[in-house]
Amino acid sequence: MTNPTVSFQQAIEIVESLSLEDQEMLLDVLLKRLTQQRRKILIQEIAEVRQEYAQGNVQFGSVTDLMAELDD
Repeated sequence: MTNPTVSFQQAIEIVESLSLEDQEMLLDVLLKRLTQQRRKILIQEIAEVRQEYAQGNVQFGSVTDLMAELDD
């Protein structure tokens, strides 16, 4: 079963047609899912940084060092 494409405006209208209680439940579900997605992205980014660090591709220094590196 394929889902038809719904425009942003249509989605808002559908949500507004729900009862206030259902809108609150939907908001709660969406916030939890967004938090989960952000957590997954953060975990992926941390893994990538750890890999870069393990490979020796990470440099440490001050802001002045960074600016000097950018000027070169």
